[in-house]
Amino acid sequence: MNEKIKIGLNGLGRIGRHIFKMCIDDPLIELVAINEVNPDLNNWAYTLNYDSIYGQSKYKAEVKNRKLICNKKSIFTSMSKDITKVKWKEWGVKIIIDASGVLENTLKSSQLIENNIVEKIIFTNSPENIDFTMILGVNEKDYKPKKHNLIGASICDATAIAPVSKIIDSLYKIKLGYVTTLHPWLSYQNLMDGPSSSWSVPGEVYHHYALGRSAIGNMIPKPTSAMEAVFKVLPTITKNIGSFSYRTPTQIIGSADLSFFVEESTTKEDIINSFRVFQNSQEYPILKITNKPLVSMDYIGEEFSAIVDTRWLDVINSELIKIVLWYDNEYGYCCNVINQIKYIYSFMSNEIKEGL
Repeated sequence: MNEKIKIGLNGLGRIGRHIFKMCIDDPLIELVAINEVNPDLNNWAYTLNYDSIYGQSKYKAEVKNRKLICNKKSIFTSMSKDITKVKWKEWGVKIIIDASGVLENTLKSSQLIENNIVEKIIFTNSPENIDFTMILGVNEKDYKPKKHNLIGASICDATAIAPVSKIIDSLYKIKLGYVTTLHPWLSYQNLMDGPSSSWSVPGEVYHHYALGRSAIGNMIPKPTSAMEAVFKVLPTITKNIGSFSYRTPTQIIGSADLSFFVEESTTKEDIINSFRVFQNSQEYPILKITNKPLVSMDYIGEEFSAIVDTRWLDVINSELIKIVLWYDNEYGYCCNVINQIKYIYSFMSNEIKEGL
């Protein structure tokens, strides 16, 4: 890729800030513009420079003349609540990453494609009403460059679960199973008990009342959308797979416990070898296997979508498989998003070269 990928970023929350830092440090990407509803630009810079989990940023951001300056790069800024009112085209943006999580942005984004404002929009979730949902290592080969313009990058849990599930299903054929995820707290949760307000639909209170309880001292059982997101990219396992989640009182790192009954007999050694073969041949950092005696915080900053902890991998009666995964639900997930964008842009770049 000779030409840089010109990115516009919509939303500067936890995911948006990781995307920012990766774009700033990537020689293949030019971060052109950011739209964020926070009206304080100096606060933008502060939240980019200092992080309670990942530490101080490699490159310091500062504000000059209403632009964000970082790593000798000058970035246009905008503070619109409406994604369609930003000067994306004027600023030369080709691909928007919508990291806001706001449903209204998803619903309006098609206007930006229809009016030739930008070429592609990537959503850092798994919304409906888009053209395609992609998880690397699962269904990127189904991506149609001329047809798919609104693309979901799925969610962190599905990004970890789906590649592992695909390997198991392709080799041993999943009959039924159950998935339990353990997800660290998120910013919309409460320090003290109260109602829990929605991200995607501002002003709406979640009907799952327990989610409004204090995130600090509670493990909160809740429904999860993880498997619905997996089914979008791996429809062969949609039958007989149940799911459940705990929101845990920890600040980072997700985990998933997968239990699958399979049709083809297997052993623990066979499964580990299958994972190792995938690990050694993968194009992107998707799967990693480990048997080290680690805990959740040891996985902070892992770029891999899923780390299989083989200490807990087990096979009972040749047909019941148990797998435990770890994943950095912020940094690791964002690595996957950036790699998706590079994959998508490789087709755009070929069209430019061929004059299509």
